Amino acid sequence: MRFSLPDSTKNWTSIIGATIAIITLFMIIFLFTISTLLNRGGSYIGIIIYIILPALLIAGLLLIPIGMFLQRKNRFKNKQGSELKRLPHIDLNNPKHRNATVIFVIGTLIYFFLSALGSYEAFHYSESVEFCGTTCHNIMIPEYTAYQNSPHARVKCAECHVGEGVDWYVRSKLSGLRQVYKTIIDEVPRPIETPIHNLRPARDICEKCHWPEKFYSRSIRMERHYLRDEENSEWDINLEMKVGAKFSALGLEEGIHWHINPDVKIEYISTDDKRQIIPWVKYTNLKTGEETIFESDDDKIAPEELNSFELREVDCIDCHNRPSHNYRAPEFFINNAITAGVISKDLPNIKSVAIELCSEEYDSTDIAMRQIEQKLIEYYSENYPEIISEKADILKSTIVTLQKAFSQNIFPEMKVRWDKYPINIGHIKSNGCFRCHDNKHVAESGKVISKDCNICHLINAQGSPGNMVKTSIGEGLEFMHPGGDVAKEDWEESLCSECHEGNGP
Repeated sequence: MRFSLPDSTKNWTSIIGATIAIITLFMIIFLFTISTLLNRGGSYIGIIIYIILPALLIAGLLLIPIGMFLQRKNRFKNKQGSELKRLPHIDLNNPKHRNATVIFVIGTLIYFFLSALGSYEAFHYSESVEFCGTTCHNIMIPEYTAYQNSPHARVKCAECHVGEGVDWYVRSKLSGLRQVYKTIIDEVPRPIETPIHNLRPARDICEKCHWPEKFYSRSIRMERHYLRDEENSEWDINLEMKVGAKFSALGLEEGIHWHINPDVKIEYISTDDKRQIIPWVKYTNLKTGEETIFESDDDKIAPEELNSFELREVDCIDCHNRPSHNYRAPEFFINNAITAGVISKDLPNIKSVAIELCSEEYDSTDIAMRQIEQKLIEYYSENYPEIISEKADILKSTIVTLQKAFSQNIFPEMKVRWDKYPINIGHIKSNGCFRCHDNKHVAESGKVISKDCNICHLINAQGSPGNMVKTSIGEGLEFMHPGGDVAKEDWEESLCSECHEGNGP
């Protein structure tokens, strides 16, 4: 008995749709097998398997009923369907109808099974680090590179940027569609603007791992710096960071993390998009109901204007604003490289020259790589020719290291560098803590938000090797500015970032 289908299927639209669907299905199966068994295909194969090809498969399947509908419509129009019923009908006693029904039922079951599998895989792929970091390759290079060198390198992007729950998943995908559109029409801001105002509240995300009840007491931080002199003189400082209380049993009663004490609410108003200018702060003791409002002497907000600004409660991200995408300044990544021994301290003025080279604004990474190599060689050829003749290997290794450090922190194509993204932890390259702790936020009672260094940390030791000034744990030294060429009254009265924000010492 010859296999046959209803006459309405015999049209080019349905045939083309069926052909597209069959070919696409086999392509999906083939590519899925290759990517799963051989682990090949690169970062874009997931988009092809789970997004592009399924869309093409659905389009092909839709063409089949569309062609059948148009075929029936044409037959009625040409008066060939006088005996046909206006609406489609199924007669299982008719072999053509029976064959079509069997194909439809079996095909639908297979399609639903593959759709369930594909949807599951598509969901996980769209939540993967690979998808987030490499799909929009040029745009996401800075964020992806910084993320890979961050403390959260093993935490998936979606765990922080999306979190749990269907509502935030849907929001993220709708936002993603808008971002894809912006990318296609090349309207992506360079650099990408931050902070992102529509992110999920940080406490919903951060406290899944960093829950407040387990914040610990103080910690020791040891830093090694190098001065911008010919000898690249070393300057060390050891800090006792008051992350929590003096004793862990006291929890969040004092210390830096007091700001998120469950018994305290700190709110603020910022007058700029980057949340760097904070003229108004409100403290509320949730146990007693006590409220204190601090207003900046430099930039007061008129009472009638207060309601026009966003009132934001302090959370993790207000201080830890670059937890996974931190672009370090040349001053810091060069210090680290010298400390690690991959940039030789024996090269005269290497700290100063390297900072100047890395602080220049280049049109592209390739140009930056060439300029770093060329200008370092020129500098030592002109000023220290013995380096070229006696330490050529050291200089070459230093050039390679400096280029690598530059490419991990500075991205000319996206105009991304440290001074475009203020870091609120600390107070060296941006105001950070001093946005509020500046001795200028005053309450009506006369109480101020203090700028005293010892609120957040104690200096236990500082100075050059062999000439360190030390004190006991729990006690603090008065800060000594390294180099001795900065008057005490200058750095006491000004903010660190006023000198260090750019390529300062």
